[in-house]
Amino acid sequence: MRFAGKEVLKGLSLRIPRGQIVGLLGPNGAGKTTLLRILSVLLKGWHGQAVVAGQEIGQASKAKVSYLPDKPSLANWMRVQDAVHFYAEFFADFDQAKAQTLLTRLHLDAQSKIGGLSKGTVEKVQVVLTMSRKAELYLLDEPISGVDPAAREVIMDTILSQYEEDSTIILSTHMVQEVERIFDSVVFLKEGQVVLQDAVETLREEHQESIDDLFKEVFRC
Repeated sequence: MRFAGKEVLKGLSLRIPRGQIVGLLGPNGAGKTTLLRILSVLLKGWHGQAVVAGQEIGQASKAKVSYLPDKPSLANWMRVQDAVHFYAEFFADFDQAKAQTLLTRLHLDAQSKIGGLSKGTVEKVQVVLTMSRKAELYLLDEPISGVDPAAREVIMDTILSQYEEDSTIILSTHMVQEVERIFDSVVFLKEGQVVLQDAVETLREEHQESIDDLFKEVFRC
């Protein structure tokens, strides 16, 4: 796939089945965010082909995708409740009751202003909003980057317990040790190319090591 005249994703070919949690793994600059932004129909000007749920990338496929960006996307002036109402108005598949239940479960104050929350708390809010949609594909870009270990566990458990069983999650991260327990399969991306893709259990058996150790081996400088 080319973007602005530059080949960012080189000869990349992926087929990801329904019902899996897939780790999109690679160092910074590997092309993970670019791929997720293409699939979420947020990146324009690229050349290539991509299909989501049987449909070419476009407005129809966009409605089936729930995207969690790698950087906060909520306005600081918003209260948590404002963000919930915004998602409810913007996305037809947003389950407001589910969002309220998750806010309570995660001890998030609906009246708190986004601008006054810690990075970990904002990440929890964004995870609640993302996972409260009934999507066919969830794209999660670095959902635990920069948050404390306790918040990571809460975020990962929320993701694991809340996604639709017949849908797919693609989770991008370079913090493999913390999240490999939830993956069904992984894709290793390096300099815009897939260098490894397989089921987690197959890789563990073949290499006799964890996905984290394999990641360190593949991406060793």
